[in-house]
Amino acid sequence: MASLHPFDPITPGEIQLAVRILESNFPGVKLRYKRIDLQEPIKQETIPYLEAERLGKPRPKKPTRLLSALFHRLDNGSFFKALLNADTKSAVTIKELPKDVQGPVDIDEMIELEQVCLDHPAVKAEIEKLKLPAGMTVCLDPWIYGTDDASESRRLVQCYMYIVATDHPQNNQYSLPCQFSPVFNAITHELLRMDYLPGGADAQTNSTQPWKPVPTVQYAHELLDEPLRTDLKPYIVQQPEGASFNVIGNAVSWQKWRFRVGFNNREGLVLHNLTYDGRNTFYRLSMSEMTVPYGDPRAPYHRKQAFDVGDVGFGITANQLSLGCDCLGHIKYFDGYRTDAQGTPIRLQNVICMHEQDNGLQHKHTNYRSGAATVVRNRQLVIQMICTVANYEYIFAFILDQAANIELEVRATGILSTVPFDNQNGQTVPWGTNVGPGVMAPNHQHLFSLRIDPALDGFKNTVYYEDSVAMPEDDNNPYHVGYVTEKTVLKESGSAFTSVDRHRVFKIRNDNIINSITHHPIAYKLQAMPSQMLLASPKSFGTKRAQFATRPIWVTKYQDDELYAAGEFTNQSKKSDGVEVWADRKDKVEDEDIVLWHSKLPPTSPVTRERKVANNTAAFGLTHNPRIEDFPVMPVERISVMLKPDGFFTKNPALDVPQSSQSFNQSIQHPEPAACCEPQDRNQVKL
Repeated sequence: MASLHPFDPITPGEIQLAVRILESNFPGVKLRYKRIDLQEPIKQETIPYLEAERLGKPRPKKPTRLLSALFHRLDNGSFFKALLNADTKSAVTIKELPKDVQGPVDIDEMIELEQVCLDHPAVKAEIEKLKLPAGMTVCLDPWIYGTDDASESRRLVQCYMYIVATDHPQNNQYSLPCQFSPVFNAITHELLRMDYLPGGADAQTNSTQPWKPVPTVQYAHELLDEPLRTDLKPYIVQQPEGASFNVIGNAVSWQKWRFRVGFNNREGLVLHNLTYDGRNTFYRLSMSEMTVPYGDPRAPYHRKQAFDVGDVGFGITANQLSLGCDCLGHIKYFDGYRTDAQGTPIRLQNVICMHEQDNGLQHKHTNYRSGAATVVRNRQLVIQMICTVANYEYIFAFILDQAANIELEVRATGILSTVPFDNQNGQTVPWGTNVGPGVMAPNHQHLFSLRIDPALDGFKNTVYYEDSVAMPEDDNNPYHVGYVTEKTVLKESGSAFTSVDRHRVFKIRNDNIINSITHHPIAYKLQAMPSQMLLASPKSFGTKRAQFATRPIWVTKYQDDELYAAGEFTNQSKKSDGVEVWADRKDKVEDEDIVLWHSKLPPTSPVTRERKVANNTAAFGLTHNPRIEDFPVMPVERISVMLKPDGFFTKNPALDVPQSSQSFNQSIQHPEPAACCEPQDRNQVKL
C-alpha cells in the first residue's frame, strides 16, 4: 500500500482487507457483498500531494486511503454501507440503510435470479404451454424492476423471457420474446406474480399459447442467410517504433498530457489529474450516470427505465477487450477488480484499452502566392471502455489530442430491447417499430451525465455562458452587420439552458489568471451536443427519478461525497437525490471549487413551448426511435461532447507538432489499372 498513488484503483489485497474488517465487526453473521471499492480520496488532502508531484517538489503525506463497501446481512436481510480506513485497517462508519433503499445489482445476483426463475414450477408451466420443438428453449433478462408505487420497499426483479435455439451460442433471443413475465422478490426468491404482456396496440393481455414458429432475425455470422463479403482487404495499423505514450502503473504521459487512468465498479473508466504542458486542466472526468427510459405506455413497460451506472455499474459490466477487435494498433491495457458475493477479489482483465489514432488534419495552410504549404496531421490518444448491459453495448472513449482538446465520445450498439407484438396483419404502433415477425422495439432515450471537475491553472474556477447576439441597429452599427458576445456568469449553484439560436457556449474560466494577449481570464469551453429533452412527464416516476436529465447544465459547489448525478442509490428509487438537490443549496460558485455537470434539458421552461422548441435544445443524449436497420444488431449511434481551450494559451498549442511528410507516414499510392491497349509499365510509354 505504501507504493499506491491516491488515484490508483482498488487492489485485491484491499478487497480482502475490507472483508476482514467487516467480518470482525459482524462476528458469526454471514454477509453478502454488493460492492467493495476505492472511496474517492478527500480532495483537500489530495491537492497538496498532486501539486508537489506536478512541480517536482517533496511530496507531503499521502491522503487517507479510504474504501467503501455495500453489503447485506444474510440473517435479517438488512442493507449496510461502510466506510473503511485502509491505512489504519479499521472501520470509519458502518451505517444501516433505510428499508426502501435498494443497492445495485451484482453479477452473482443476476445469475442466481436467472436460475431461480427457470427452476420455478409456475415458470416451467408457462414454458410447457409454449410446446417448443426439440432444440428450442427459454432464456431471460432479469430487468431492474423500476418504480410505479411510492410505498414499495421490496427488492424486485422483472424477468423478460425469450425463446432461443440451442444450436449456437449467439442465437438471437431478442427475435423471439415471450408474452409472460415473472416478477420475483430478489431477496426471498418468492414469485410475486406472473405478468402477461400486451401483444397488440392496446393493453389487453392474453395467456400463454403454443408457440407458432416464425423466422428469426440473426446477427452471428454463422447463422446469416447471406454469404459474407469477400472484397474487404486487411487494414493494418502499424507503429514500427512503438507508441508515443509512456505508462508507469496507471500514470500516462503522451505529448504534453499527463494524467492517471482510474477504474471503479460504478463509473468504470475515470481520468484523474489531467495536466497539459505542466498546467492543471481537470481534476477528474467521468461518466456520472445515464438513464434509459422507455416510451411504451403499456404496463408493465411503463416501469422500464434503466440507470446503467447506479443500478448495475459500468465497471461491473466492462468487457475484457481483445487485440485486433476492440482497438487497432499498438495497445496498452489496464485491469480492474471487483468482488463476488462472498468478498473474493475478481480480476477484470483488459477492461480499458489505450491507443493512438490518426484523425485527419490538425491544421493546414497553403500560401497561394508561393505554393508552399504547412500541413500537420492530428494524432489522438484514445482511452476506451466497452460495457455490455444485457442487450446494449456502450463504447466510451476519452480522446485527447495535441491541441489540448478533450472529447468524450459515446457509441451505442448491441441489440434493441424487444417486446412481443402481433404484426402479422400489418398492425403498428406510434411508440415503436416492428423489427421482425412478431417482435417490436419500443422508442426510448439514452440520457447521459458527464461530470467535469475543473482545475484550470488552479482549483477555484467560474462557469459562465456566452451568447452571440446582433448589435442594435444604431450609430454603432450603421450597416446592420455587427454582432457581439454577451457573457452571463453563474454566481450561485443551479442550472442553465442551452440555446441554439444564440449559439450559447458554456465556458469554465479562472478569474485569477489573465491571458496576456486577450486580456480575458484563461478558459476552456464545453462544446455541447444539442439533442432532445427527457420526454416523460414531470408527473412520472421516470422524471422524478432522473432530475439530472431535466437540465443540460448544472453547476454545484464541490463536496467530496457528491459524485453521482442521480444520487447514490438509483435501484427502485422513488425520486432522485443528486445534482438537483446540491444545486438547490444556492452555494456561491463564482471563483470556487466547482463541478460542472453536462446532461439534459427540462420538459418545462419559463418560455413558451414554441420558443422552447426553437431555442432550448437539450445537450447530451440520444432519442432512439428504432429503425428496422437497427435490428438484429445495431450499427453504432455516435454522440460526443468536447472540452476545448478558449484563451487558455496565447496561440495554437499544436504549432510545435512536426510537419507531416511521406518519409514519416509512408503512405502507399493505390495503383491505377492500365487501359487494355496500353503497356503494363507506364514508364515505357513514348511521348
